[in-house]
Amino acid sequence: MTSRRPEPFDEIALQVSAERAADFNERWVMGYGHASVAEHAIVHLAVENISRLACDTLEDNRLASFTEKSSRYQVIDPESFHVPQELEPVYDLKSRYVTVCRSLFVAYARLIQGVTTHLETNRPRGDNESDGAYALRLRRQATDACRAVLPAATLTNVGVTANARTLEHAISKLMSSSLDEERALGSELREQGRSITPTLVKYADYNPYFAATRSRAPGRFQQAEHAPNWSVRLLEVDGNASRKLCAALLFRRGDSYADAMAAANSMPVANCLEIINDAVRDIGPHDAPPREFELVAFTFEFVFDYGALREFRRHRMQTYVSQPLTVANGFDTPPLIGESGMAEVFGTAISEADGLFRTLAEENPALAQYAVTHAHRQRVLSKMNLRECYHLFKLRSSRQAHFAIRQPVLEAMRLAVDAEPELFRHLPLRNAPDWWPFTQG
Repeated sequence: MTSRRPEPFDEIALQVSAERAADFNERWVMGYGHASVAEHAIVHLAVENISRLACDTLEDNRLASFTEKSSRYQVIDPESFHVPQELEPVYDLKSRYVTVCRSLFVAYARLIQGVTTHLETNRPRGDNESDGAYALRLRRQATDACRAVLPAATLTNVGVTANARTLEHAISKLMSSSLDEERALGSELREQGRSITPTLVKYADYNPYFAATRSRAPGRFQQAEHAPNWSVRLLEVDGNASRKLCAALLFRRGDSYADAMAAANSMPVANCLEIINDAVRDIGPHDAPPREFELVAFTFEFVFDYGALREFRRHRMQTYVSQPLTVANGFDTPPLIGESGMAEVFGTAISEADGLFRTLAEENPALAQYAVTHAHRQRVLSKMNLRECYHLFKLRSSRQAHFAIRQPVLEAMRLAVDAEPELFRHLPLRNAPDWWPFTQG
């Protein structure tokens, strides 16, 4: 209403009733397509007991906030896995699915016990560390490593904060899924959303375009299995990146972009780099570089385990393209499991998951994804601008980052720095690697 009436907000608010609000939304937001108005309606949802796989689809929306139950800090209960409704008519397959999931959770418990015993011998208690704090520290290290054996079927809880426009989009994606669980989740989210803001999620429903787009993805499952021996490749860097960034910084001064680009191209490289360095010379550890840094992009292909992929997707300012979950790329064994002498237990469990995946893939390729463990390696294509590179590299290269995502990100950072070193001269790292070419100040 404020876009159409001159009164201040508090006076307009006195004129608004539920009926008038509903009529306004129906006419202007829905009827005339002013969907941005729906972004003012914020919905908070507590979503419980959904699979990690369904949670991935829910969280695959940029303009929302998610806080999920962490398998790094909690021990997951033995029966905490989703059984797909699609398996109900196929008793033998359902029975095998349940058996393998339970076996994975038995292995998970054995691994935690074995790793904890190893840690008690090799990680002494600190001088002022209490019994409780010591036990908690060891348990967190153990669960952090042993979660790798858990399948994508593992249940999770997630808190969601989204505006009505984003929620409607998320619901439509879920309701257009080929998986029963995701469609049911979308339907329940729609019901809860309508109870809060009935007119703004009124048309959230099955979308034939979404459904058709997703149905074309499988086919990956039929490819020959191969395990890449690399974790990241730099596929593309914007040509003339430093001059392009310099021109963007000059543009802010008032020239046309053509004039700014001509100036950047004509000046010595040293002058161009000086303009770039001036923009970030005093950047702090929690600061983002100027928006001009978004005009230069890097494209990577990553191969890392499913657990790392779930963390990587939280960097939603990038553009990433994931493949359906698969076992075709092999798996990573967490170092602590090997050090603890538990590699055989781990490998046996992964083999069971592999077998279940192949069996499910013959019945329903989409269902097979539930059998993929957090250790199985996945491919993802990622295009990120330089500004997002600063954020990703700062956060995920630190020693506090999870080991499964830290090493690929360190390698991506090395490739990016090798390609365009001067663009990263003032990147403030918490823990610079040994090969870092610049002085940290």
